[in-house]
Amino acid sequence: MSNQTAFWQRLRRLAASYEELVTRPNAPEELGNGIYDRYQYPVLTAEHTPLYWRYDLNPETNPHLMERNGVNAAFNPGAIELNGRVYLVARVEGNDRKSFFAIAESENGVDNFRFWDYPILLPETDVPDTNIYDMRLVKHEDGWIYGLFCTERKDPNAPFGDTSSAYAQCGIVRTKDLKSWERLPDLKTPSPQQRNVVLHPEFVDGKYAFYTRPQDGFIEAGSGGGIGWGLSDSMSPAVIDHESIVDEKVYHTIKEVKNGQGPAPIKTDKGWLHIAHGVRNTAAGLRYVIYSFMTALDEPNRVIHSPGGFLIAPQGIERIGDVSNVVFTNGLVVRDNGEVLIYYASSDTRCHVAKTTVDRLVDYVINTPEDGLRSYASVETRSKLIQANLELLQKPEYSFLIKE
Repeated sequence: MSNQTAFWQRLRRLAASYEELVTRPNAPEELGNGIYDRYQYPVLTAEHTPLYWRYDLNPETNPHLMERNGVNAAFNPGAIELNGRVYLVARVEGNDRKSFFAIAESENGVDNFRFWDYPILLPETDVPDTNIYDMRLVKHEDGWIYGLFCTERKDPNAPFGDTSSAYAQCGIVRTKDLKSWERLPDLKTPSPQQRNVVLHPEFVDGKYAFYTRPQDGFIEAGSGGGIGWGLSDSMSPAVIDHESIVDEKVYHTIKEVKNGQGPAPIKTDKGWLHIAHGVRNTAAGLRYVIYSFMTALDEPNRVIHSPGGFLIAPQGIERIGDVSNVVFTNGLVVRDNGEVLIYYASSDTRCHVAKTTVDRLVDYVINTPEDGLRSYASVETRSKLIQANLELLQKPEYSFLIKE
């Protein structure tokens, strides 16, 4: 077989495999937990990126049809719905470890996502970003769509020979159409490092409001940590003079090491509903899960409901990847019919969707018991549920649950 023939045969097989992947129907898993429905397949993976991103398709310059510019992962997307379609601004990581943003589009938000032809060439600041990732998208009442993301640069104060120390800040862009992006100055706060910063969708006291994550180091929260809160007069530049903690990290909980806001909160008639991530340490390393809480409508920085435990934790294949035992979210969509699509990544490798409704999330957040913070209190709470259920089991309509 000639090289030319092998080239075209391989390209046809690659194209067929790609089409099969991106057009594959995605169905919810059976039963679930009643809070949300997981889906059978990830919605984005490295293989969802177009072939022409990864391969030189010219048989003269790439006769063996090798991957020339590989993609390692597609995860941690910001999400938005515009004109009835769902758009994910995904974090795509090349084999060179550099992350960039790229837009994938779907009509139903659960399958058939296709990337736009080109990734986003994000404008740089005077001090170029070494790496960018984890964009939160929010339609603000000022009329702009803002994207807040982590910009990472090498620590200029690192000692000679230290090639891993970095510092993180919040980068800011804005757009009206997801095509033209204006870069604004990075957010300035009193904290030496900032990650997981999210813009509140409405003005608060006439100012722009931010959920921050102050921390002392690039990885370690140190004396910082917790989901912070701060106000700025402007978005260009955005400057926060004072940060307070909305939701703090707590010993021996799912958020004992650090925690951070996920996407912008959902406005409901009961309060602002937040989806966040919490981190604890284990013998196998850091474990990331997703949790929820609610703040007051008139005071978005005051927690009024805080269910104990996680909302989403890694299961099955979700536990395996570049950074294992991790789920993380920074994007969701609330559709006109009340459906909520929570986009979460697993193990820094791929992106999944969990579908629920605003009503179900509100029910979960308001009626799920809080963490009693000690084993005795946890048993007390569970025993109350058991007692109430055992009384119900005496009723004839529950007879099918009774084992003879």
